[in-house]
Amino acid sequence: MTLPIDPSQIDPADIGEEQATLEMSHEDAIEHVRDVFTDAGFGVPVEFSPSEMLNEKVDAGRDPYYVLGACNPEVADHALDATDNKLGALMACNVVIWEEEPGKQVVYHVSIMRIARLVGMAPDNEEMTDIVADTGELVDEAFANL
Repeated sequence: MTLPIDPSQIDPADIGEEQATLEMSHEDAIEHVRDVFTDAGFGVPVEFSPSEMLNEKVDAGRDPYYVLGACNPEVADHALDATDNKLGALMACNVVIWEEEPGKQVVYHVSIMRIARLVGMAPDNEEMTDIVADTGELVDEAFANL
């Protein structure tokens, strides 16, 4: 299969990549990230620990890794309309927290809105540009407060 785009040519800004490092325990980082994203206007309707599941099911030996599925309901509603419901396949906007080492957690996020435009799931029009900008501002606010 040939990819329609060359991943090595994608600038992290093109996918809204954000990353931060927190000096705290994994559990404290999860709580902190959840609080910060909630304060920025996101809900967290989905959250789970892939590392716990993988360690239990296949004895993967993974370090702590947690996913918060963040969602701003107003923006999500507009994005579903703008993409003829296709964007739902990428929801929620995941923020992941993994333990790089004890007491050091990495928080990582990419914009599903930007990725949807790159792969053709979302239109490249003014409405989607506004949605991308709105979510970008919310994520920027959250990362600024981490």
